[in-house]
Amino acid sequence: MQEQYGERIKQVIAYIENHSSQPLRLDQLAEVSHFSKYHFTRIFTAFTGMTPMAFVTRKRIERAWVLLTETNLTILEIAGNCGFESVSALGVHFKRHYGCSPGTIRSRKRKHSNFPSFLSNKQAEPGALVDYNKAAGNPLLRRAWDSMVELREITEVEVAYVRHNGSYLDTHHAWDKLTGWAAEQGLHPANQQFIGISLDDGELTEESACRYDACVTLPADFGPEAHREAVGFKTLAGGLYAVYSYYDTVDRFVLAYDTMFSVWLSRSGYEADDRPCLEFCLNDPTQDPQGKCMVDLYVPIRRGMQEAENGV
Repeated sequence: MQEQYGERIKQVIAYIENHSSQPLRLDQLAEVSHFSKYHFTRIFTAFTGMTPMAFVTRKRIERAWVLLTETNLTILEIAGNCGFESVSALGVHFKRHYGCSPGTIRSRKRKHSNFPSFLSNKQAEPGALVDYNKAAGNPLLRRAWDSMVELREITEVEVAYVRHNGSYLDTHHAWDKLTGWAAEQGLHPANQQFIGISLDDGELTEESACRYDACVTLPADFGPEAHREAVGFKTLAGGLYAVYSYYDTVDRFVLAYDTMFSVWLSRSGYEADDRPCLEFCLNDPTQDPQGKCMVDLYVPIRRGMQEAENGV
């Protein structure tokens, strides 16, 4: 399964390299990979060390470097050839990566530049797929993760929710409103489940624009009609989920996502499905002696392509 994931990511990389001069969209790259577009970014980032669009930008500026040093094309022509909308857009990304402007490189007229690599201030290097897969395939590591992740099938459930827009570290505003409303309706942790849903990937969405739903499950006989002005209502999809139990501080919860997608998923025989992850909240961090949150992270999964074809 790890090799399948690696090969599919390599297909995306090859596609990016062959089409870097053209407009590229996330859903387009997800389609090439045959991964769920909802979770494609996390999987790609786990394998390469950067988001798909950051990888696209890197390939474009690397191509720009070659054209600047090995051709007589104008900088305007190079910008268009490398998929940038303008010379200024090329300049911004180029300087961020190499620490100087395209004009500086062009003025040197070096066919084979030995520009010091340490001048690049890029934030992330692509991970080596072979090294990653070797580490993830460690038998001891595998046994440890298999003991920590449980597969659960759940049915769809009706919930009331309050949406928070902004940093995921400030979701307590939504929870305060939801829990206050839930208490008035007699909906308590003893009889209902409280679920968080992070609707945006923080790697792709500005922190101020991230969406988060604080949810509480509803009893079968609950009538939502009289409450629509106070909260929203929706149905959470059921199905198969991989469940990882987390207990640590709220600010480190993002690591639970990272480890599930970068370590467990690629060798599990499963793929992330096109449903949002669910965060079943099992305590109130403000009441915890150590100020930690206890959360069961539900990652939606389906059988991998090869397993499905083989009828596994």
